[in-house]
Amino acid sequence: MRNVVLLGSTGSIGTSTVKVAEDLPDDIRLVGLAAGGNEKLLLQQAQQFRPELVSIGSAEKAEALRNQLDSSIDVSWGEEGLIKLATLPTADIVLIAIVGTAGLQPALAAIRAGKDIAVASKEILVMAGEIVMEEARKHGVNVLPVDSEHSAIFQCLEGQAVESVNRLILTASGGPFRQTPIGEFSAITVAQALKHPSWVMGPKITIDSATMFNKGLEMIEARWLFNIPMSQVDVIVHPQSVVHSMVEFIDGSILSQLSMPDMCLPIQYALTWPSRTRSNRVQTNLAALGRLDFEAPDLAKFPAIKLAQRAGEIGGTLPAVLNAANEIAVDAFCNEQISFTGIAESVSEVMTRHEVIQHPTLEEIIEADRWARETTCELIGLGQATV
Repeated sequence: MRNVVLLGSTGSIGTSTVKVAEDLPDDIRLVGLAAGGNEKLLLQQAQQFRPELVSIGSAEKAEALRNQLDSSIDVSWGEEGLIKLATLPTADIVLIAIVGTAGLQPALAAIRAGKDIAVASKEILVMAGEIVMEEARKHGVNVLPVDSEHSAIFQCLEGQAVESVNRLILTASGGPFRQTPIGEFSAITVAQALKHPSWVMGPKITIDSATMFNKGLEMIEARWLFNIPMSQVDVIVHPQSVVHSMVEFIDGSILSQLSMPDMCLPIQYALTWPSRTRSNRVQTNLAALGRLDFEAPDLAKFPAIKLAQRAGEIGGTLPAVLNAANEIAVDAFCNEQISFTGIAESVSEVMTRHEVIQHPTLEEIIEADRWARETTCELIGLGQATV
């Protein structure tokens, strides 16, 4: 039995984690839950799983929850609540599925409290991969991937020496615009960008998939998770989303992990590792699939990949700037304040303006994040950024 704290329990990854916990009641116990603002769903989850502690974004919603839960369940709120959950004494592992940068401080708090962390929030390693992985080594804890791509690589690398790896190959569905002519990109609407062909995800990551910024962020994340130079991290488009990623070894062999797209599988693997636990949720019929296709990404249509490669190779504060600028630009696109192509254009310009600090402290990373948000808002012509 593993005691799990779930940060971001009402989002896409959070609700999939709840399904896994329902499937495996003898293996997984949810001892802590956190949500941003969905008080109703958090209440339902708390009543179902009866965790020790729940937390929500605001004091008002925390009070409302307190009035509806019995006194055996403690209720907290805000950043303090996330830190309390991340360091909960009974927790074995903390799964961080908070959208954006809010998961960074809880991740570090969990590591320093000796907890394994399962990372679904790309921003944690994109912003501060060097710091997070060094802290994990120092405290002897595991950083386990939840993204399907990184889970696939993690499984392929089990028992393999890093020196034997030639390339990590992340697969990408290509999103909804893989076959759309580049001349039509500036007219892409929010509704079109939110229609992913393979995965059901939250709005931010769905837009990131459409621009392929998600794949760029995943490249940087993989660089830190697996201690591989950025030059050895590659991307290939695979529209069926059945091969979740691959590892090419120095002898020319390639190992891959395959399954129908369902986030419950990588979540379950992270929470039950190093064991495998029986589940009937994901069934893959290769004969019914018939074929698996692969193609190189179109870098002219999807400049996000090159921007991420540049950020990952230069390192320092630049990945944090890329991530923050993208968050603001995606929000502006969703509010119809910039075009679809304006997302990458804005990120590129903010990256160009940034003076990179190498081997930054956490404070310098947070300051770079703040600067990038403000600069992107000024560039787009928005009001002050929310950090």
